[in-house]
Amino acid sequence: MITMIAAAADNNELGKDNDLVWHLPDDFKRFKQLTTGHHIIMGRKTFESFPKPLPNRVHVVITRNKEYKPEGAVVVHSMEEALDIAKDDEQPFIIGGGEIYTIGMEYADCIELTRVHGKFEADTFFPEIDPEQWKVEKSELHEADERHKVAFTYLTYLRK
Repeated sequence: MITMIAAAADNNELGKDNDLVWHLPDDFKRFKQLTTGHHIIMGRKTFESFPKPLPNRVHVVITRNKEYKPEGAVVVHSMEEALDIAKDDEQPFIIGGGEIYTIGMEYADCIELTRVHGKFEADTFFPEIDPEQWKVEKSELHEADERHKVAFTYLTYLRK
């Protein structure tokens, strides 16, 4: 099962200047719990936004740059190559950014989306989720609290 995992605001905002525009500790915890032990497929800018590679995951980086050879990642040049590298993983995750999500949408069987309730200034967006192709399997609201300035909802979509 190929899963896209993302946190996107109500208007599909993902981030700005290669960074997230909110801080949601429980969402980070959920991301870690779901992706640990799996291949995580991402674009170069997403990989470069990490201070260091995330532990216990195989980082697969898609880039057009044939010279790009970062430490701690497998570099490929297409989504097909990325999925081939991850073929023995029962649940590889596509983790962004915006362009990679757009490409990955046709390959995904599941979307684990944290819908952040609010409007944010952004330069990167998650693609529209077509209700003709996707159904919400699970929904769990997380109210704003002392650690989370905004409310958010965990949504699990499955392809129809």
